[in-house]
Amino acid sequence: MEKKGIQDYGRANRAQEEYTKIYKKAPEGVSFTPYRVCPIGAHSDHQLGKITGFALDKGIRMAYSAKVNGVIEIASLQFSKRAQWHIAMTPEKQSDWADYLRGATLSLSSRFPLHTGLAAVIDGELPIGGLSSSAAVTITFLTSLCKVNGIALKPSELIEIAKEAENKYVGVSCGKLDQSCEVYCRKDHLLYMDLQDDSYELIPGACHMKPFKIAIFFSGIERALADSKFNMRVDECRSAAYALMAYSGADYGKFGEANLRYVPYEEYLKYKDRLPKPWAKRAEHWYTEYKRVEEGAKAWKEGNIEKFGKLSFESGNSSIVNWETGSPELKLLYEIMTRTDGIYGGRFSGAGFKGCCMALIDPDYEQSILERVEKEYTKVFPELAQSYSAYICDTANGVNI
Repeated sequence: MEKKGIQDYGRANRAQEEYTKIYKKAPEGVSFTPYRVCPIGAHSDHQLGKITGFALDKGIRMAYSAKVNGVIEIASLQFSKRAQWHIAMTPEKQSDWADYLRGATLSLSSRFPLHTGLAAVIDGELPIGGLSSSAAVTITFLTSLCKVNGIALKPSELIEIAKEAENKYVGVSCGKLDQSCEVYCRKDHLLYMDLQDDSYELIPGACHMKPFKIAIFFSGIERALADSKFNMRVDECRSAAYALMAYSGADYGKFGEANLRYVPYEEYLKYKDRLPKPWAKRAEHWYTEYKRVEEGAKAWKEGNIEKFGKLSFESGNSSIVNWETGSPELKLLYEIMTRTDGIYGGRFSGAGFKGCCMALIDPDYEQSILERVEKEYTKVFPELAQSYSAYICDTANGVNI
């Protein structure tokens, strides 16, 4: 079976070629940010949990040059509408792909003086949806804008500015998972991070661990987090934390500052039956996911990829049962993965509203995995046969800043 995507998305120089075509000159620079996957630790970062992650060897590229008049103009090879605004103005939201970049401009300009804009063409190597493409686009843009303005950001500053653009401008209540993976990850290492204090560890694969690659199964349906139930799930989780803090007699303060990380597991067990069922299920996912991440990091250190994969499958199940996310398409992909030989484990990639699934696979089974998943998926959803696609990736380094 032919691997889809290489002919459509895989040319690393497409952004440069399109830039040269539009502007009749070569770009001054090219920025790259990898996509990311989170095998264990989903729906946890916004409540200051723990996460694991890998950066992929596919991502977002931006070919750019400085514009001394302060104008920012960007074309995307995935979207037809070109975006334009000025660094000295507060751009109005357009509810399009470039809102993340408008928000990033505002967040960066609130911290550093901007004197130079840029002309750019941006391109994604894989379909949009589930691989933190919004965070990757934002970080790629920020590294380019910083370059032309002579700004040197610390990794933590880059993460915070990119997150702020999503939270305050776009309106997505995300945590730092996506941005942290795309900045801190290193090839052949598992990122193990605690979002309470942003401490992290890069765990190498043990010398005796079985080989693996990362498979991406794109459902053929895209999604937008700001228009999904993503924010509702975050609010339900925070509501559970707020109520549990009140029941336990803790100083619960402001609603927006409540986090399950501040509620001991014993207090959750004591008062969980008082919670509305949806809130209790969100909390159940958070606490069990926290434990899965700790167990997963231990398994990875020991070189036990089978146990790590099993925990990833359990994470996926909890996302369906307790977090109550997943389109019919994603649920089917997940189900197929659980009964396919050669897949160690996997789950939804991203928030679970359409998008894709990721899996850790044994490379010896690569071809049979690709064939089986496509055959079973398109048998149920034949109307998606042309838009479904699958990709095999390796781990990679995070963005070079």
